[in-house]
Amino acid sequence: MVATLLGAVIGLEREQHGRPAGLRTHILVALGSCLIMLVSIYGFPSGTGSDPARLAAQVVSGIGFLGAGTILRDGTSIRGLTTAASLWVVAGIGLAAGTGFYWAAAITTFLAVLVLMFLDNVERKFISTSTGYIEAEVSDQPGTLAAFTKVFADYGISIKKINLEIEDENKKALITLQVRGHNINKEILLDEIRVLPGIYSIKWR
Repeated sequence: MVATLLGAVIGLEREQHGRPAGLRTHILVALGSCLIMLVSIYGFPSGTGSDPARLAAQVVSGIGFLGAGTILRDGTSIRGLTTAASLWVVAGIGLAAGTGFYWAAAITTFLAVLVLMFLDNVERKFISTSTGYIEAEVSDQPGTLAAFTKVFADYGISIKKINLEIEDENKKALITLQVRGHNINKEILLDEIRVLPGIYSIKWR
């Protein structure tokens, strides 16, 4: 019951933001990891040399497969990293609840919700001073996309999201990037990208 409640608290926050893993997913992860921990502790007769940590370790590594599904859900988009991390945290909360470590589970839940609800605005305000979207039409040739994205790395600009659409008939790729960085000089950045081979058009919006 504790694992279900605490998993629901974090899952509700993810559900409100429309994330692929929401309320039910977080509840089930917390509940399942709690059950596995209980089985590890009480499911094997004492004196048989059983190690309760072995099944718990499998939860920690196995949750990565579920997290990867939330990241890859949007194809070329890199959205979902935070939700994958929240699933990993919820699995830990379930394990803690399964051992009766309720205070640690509750405090972790409180801190996780605090991070998910409030630190996004703090990050946008203090860490990244400029955010924007770039739309580009490039040649669908090997190396073009790599050269295109390398310019952002040279300027210390992070790419938060990538959407890619391929036009097979025209051998073109339509790219939309969400970028974030400090003191971005839009004109200089776009001028440097325009001279790259295979760049048909680019604009900042």
